[in-house]
Amino acid sequence: MEVDEENETKLKNFHELELDDRILKAIAKLGWVEPTLIQEKAIPLMLDGKDILIRARTGSGKTAAFAIPLIQKILLKKRMQNKQEIKGLIITPSKELCKQIHDVLISLTIKCSREIRIIDVSPQVDLIAQKPLLAEKPDIVIGTPSRLLRHLKANNMKLKHSLETLVIDEADLVFSFGYENEIKNVLNYLPILYQAALASATLSEDVLTLKKLVLHNPAILKLEEPPLAPLSQLSHYSLAAEENDKAAILYALLKLHLVRGKTIIFVNTVDRCYKLKLFLEQFGIPTCVLNSELPAFSRCRAVTQFNSGTYDIIIASDEKSLDEPHVIKVKKGKRRKDKESGVARGIDFQFVSNVINFDFPPDVNSYIHRAGRTARGKNEGAALSFISVRERPLLEEVENELKDCYNRDTLFKTYLFKLEEVEGFRYRAKDAWKAVTRIAVREARLKEIKQEILNCEKLKSYFQDNPRDLQSLRQDKALHTVKLQPHLKDVPDYIVPPTLKRLVGIKKRRKFNIESAKSKPTATQAKYRARASNPLISLQIPNLK
Repeated sequence: MEVDEENETKLKNFHELELDDRILKAIAKLGWVEPTLIQEKAIPLMLDGKDILIRARTGSGKTAAFAIPLIQKILLKKRMQNKQEIKGLIITPSKELCKQIHDVLISLTIKCSREIRIIDVSPQVDLIAQKPLLAEKPDIVIGTPSRLLRHLKANNMKLKHSLETLVIDEADLVFSFGYENEIKNVLNYLPILYQAALASATLSEDVLTLKKLVLHNPAILKLEEPPLAPLSQLSHYSLAAEENDKAAILYALLKLHLVRGKTIIFVNTVDRCYKLKLFLEQFGIPTCVLNSELPAFSRCRAVTQFNSGTYDIIIASDEKSLDEPHVIKVKKGKRRKDKESGVARGIDFQFVSNVINFDFPPDVNSYIHRAGRTARGKNEGAALSFISVRERPLLEEVENELKDCYNRDTLFKTYLFKLEEVEGFRYRAKDAWKAVTRIAVREARLKEIKQEILNCEKLKSYFQDNPRDLQSLRQDKALHTVKLQPHLKDVPDYIVPPTLKRLVGIKKRRKFNIESAKSKPTATQAKYRARASNPLISLQIPNLK
């Protein structure tokens, strides 16, 4: 059954869904004014006990679409029979998504936290450590397929006679992350009858396969809309930039304030992630990094720091290998990537003004998931892609695929940028880029590992008994580092193009915590949030001519 979203009147608020007052209070505290289109259609169907397949663009509110009815059903069940059992199981392909969904559920149950218990089993701790938590039979369990399967095999939780609802989020990625066998094995531990929901940004062949495995006569919510936000909300730009000039252009854009607001910069490899971070640090541009080699705790912390406003720029490596982990060949001496990591997909980066593709993604779906990190909800955003001659065919492939969805002849606007106008920036960038050698990148990665060792809870008792080891780690200095030159942090007036001198005169923006701005924004904070939600201010400026 396919649901036509055009034939019904739009709901004005969540009260019309007849939800529990405690859920409504939590929704009000989150500041959600009215349900999104997908929430309006999915919530009543799930409350009626129907299996559903949700296909909607990223940022459309899919998480709440299955989380709210799941909580409502558990509360109703406990009114009739207050028996503690595992009623809901949520499966996602990455640890980051597990934590994100857990946070959403905690926020939605803040007024009924005594009645509903939730546990995320995705963190890489010993199964024995989580066994007592599962023995208490939490109402909702969240985890990756492999982690859940390990607990089921260890008999740490039993679902045969209690589970009522199964949710698989980002269903289009579950098989591509290499979880096909794990999913099939997990299904063997479930009861014969249960309600199921699949949520996905696309309806790929993998999703259709999962649909046959999990769903029974489902309602299919396939919203007839482009996979990304409309062009009035999300602008797509391309900027011609050869490989040797990309770093200089990025440096000029950031230092001349041509790109403002919170920004995600995507690269295709982990090495490029650290190289770009070290490059920008030389010019006093602070960034945090996100990649598949970082431990799950570090990845979640990076996202939290970015969302809270500690950093305005995050550099994320979106390796193609994450799409096909089953074919990864780990070379001797190389660090193994975490297959339960997802950088570009599903993570709810907040108040993102701009997405910059420093390296263009390898396919259409990757571009959709990257650009989908901005222009979420009703906010506006911009996606700017640096395009070399070698990457031009990839851009054309993306444009040909997406322009039909928007009924447009062209998708990408050309961002004109004459590098000769900022020759001083190119001269500085060339030396700074060369200074970031392979050894410097390696040292940066080692520094991350050492920092994680120092922060590791499991090793605290060891360091207490062996203080010399702790001291040696703290005193161990990198032999090869990028030399920082203080004068590079400033932009001298003589290298600024005459057409942009009035723009560079902008005073440094005051830093503030976005979370606090949500509740009581000052005038300055409100202005910053307006910029963050309207990146057109950032990119629609006089071109360098």
